[in-house]
Amino acid sequence: MTATTATPNHSQSASVPSRPPPRRICLICSKGTLDMAYPGLVLANAARMNGIGAMIFFTFWGLDLITKKKVDRLRVATVGNPSLPIPTWLGAIPGVAAFVTRQMKRGMAKLDIPTIPEFLEMLEAGSCEMYACKMAMDMLKLTPADLVPQVTGVLTAMEFMDKSEGAQIIFI
Repeated sequence: MTATTATPNHSQSASVPSRPPPRRICLICSKGTLDMAYPGLVLANAARMNGIGAMIFFTFWGLDLITKKKVDRLRVATVGNPSLPIPTWLGAIPGVAAFVTRQMKRGMAKLDIPTIPEFLEMLEAGSCEMYACKMAMDMLKLTPADLVPQVTGVLTAMEFMDKSEGAQIIFI
C-alpha cells in the first residue's frame, strides 16, 4: 500500500468567509392604470425598507406612472378587467371608470396608502433607481423633460439588462 498525502487547496481561504452578493430586485412596470401602478411601487418600497436594492424600469404604458401630465390622472381600467365585480359592458358606459377610480382612491386614502406621486418621492428618498425605457419613450414621443423629477434616467433594453444583472426580475 502506498501512503497518499492530502494537498491543501490554497484557492479557498478558511479565514475569509465568502459573502453572498447584496440582494436586489428589478421591477418592470408595463401597465399605466391606477390599479396596476401600485404593485410595483409597493414591492420596491418593501424591498428598500428591508435593505434590499430596488430598481424600477417603466416601459410602454407603465411610462404613464412617471409622465408629468399623466401621473395624477391614472384611472382604473373598467373594460376587460375580469377582477371588477361588474359586467364588462357596464365599464364602457361614460362615467363608470371615473366612479370606480374615485372609489379606489377613497378606499386607499382611508387606509393611508400614499398616492402615486407620494410613492415616487418615497422611493427616490429610499435610493430606489427608477428608469424609463428609451424605445417606449421614442414610440410615444416623450422626452426626459416629460418625466417626473424622481426618474433616475432613460435606459435602452440592453442597458437595463446590464444594470439588472444578478438581480431578481419581476414583470408587472
